[in-house]
Amino acid sequence: MCGRFAFINNLVQLKEEFEVDDPTFDLTFNYNVAPTQLIIAVVRDDGKNKLAHFRWGLIPFWAKDKNIGYKLINARSETIAEKNSFKQAFKKRRCLIVASGFFEWKKVGKEKIPMYITLKSRKPISFAGLWEIWKSHEGDEIKSCTILTTVPNKLMEHIHNRMPAIMQSENREQWLDNSSYDKTKLQQTLTPYADDEMECWEVNKTVNSPMNNTEKNIQPVKPSNLF
Repeated sequence: MCGRFAFINNLVQLKEEFEVDDPTFDLTFNYNVAPTQLIIAVVRDDGKNKLAHFRWGLIPFWAKDKNIGYKLINARSETIAEKNSFKQAFKKRRCLIVASGFFEWKKVGKEKIPMYITLKSRKPISFAGLWEIWKSHEGDEIKSCTILTTVPNKLMEHIHNRMPAIMQSENREQWLDNSSYDKTKLQQTLTPYADDEMECWEVNKTVNSPMNNTEKNIQPVKPSNLF
C-alpha cells in the first residue's frame, strides 16, 4: 500500500516533467503527506495538463458519508474496473499524483522500520490515481483522490507486498486522456516500476507521526545492514 509520502518538488521541476502551467494555489513542501491532506495531482483539462488540489482518500460520488475516504486512500490496480468505489473514476477521472518519494514500514521481528523510497534521478514521481467530486447534502463539494497500488518490484518486495503504481513517462498521455477508455490497455500500464531506477534507505521514526513534518523524515539514519 501507500499510506505516506513526501512532496518536495518545485514548480520548475513540475513544469519540465509534466508540461503544466502555473497553478492557482501555492506549492508547499511536505515531508510527511498523510491521508485527508490536500495533495498535488496532474489532470487533463481541455487538452492541457494542469495541477490540481485533491483531498487524499477517495469519496465516491454516491457516498452518504465523506468519512468513507479514510478507507479508500489506495485502490488495487487489478480490481479498479470492477469495484463500485472506483470503476466510474477509472473510466472518466484518471490523474497522476505527484510525489518526491514515499514511505513504507519494513517488519523486522516485532519492529517496524520506516523506509524512504525514491527515484535515483530525483525526478518527480507520478503515482497513478483516480479522483472524484462528492457533494454533501448542504451543497459542499470535495474533490478527492486515491493512489493505485500494484505488486512490488525486486526492491520493494523486501519491504512490503504492495507498492504504488508509478506511471512510466511514456504511458502518462494515455492515462490522462479521459476521452477514451480501453480497460485492458490502461491496466497494462499499472506495472511495477523498474527497480534499478529506484533506491531506498532507513529513516528516522519521527515520520511515524503525521505531526512531524521536517526534512529529518527523509534523511538516512546511521548505516543499516538491512540493505
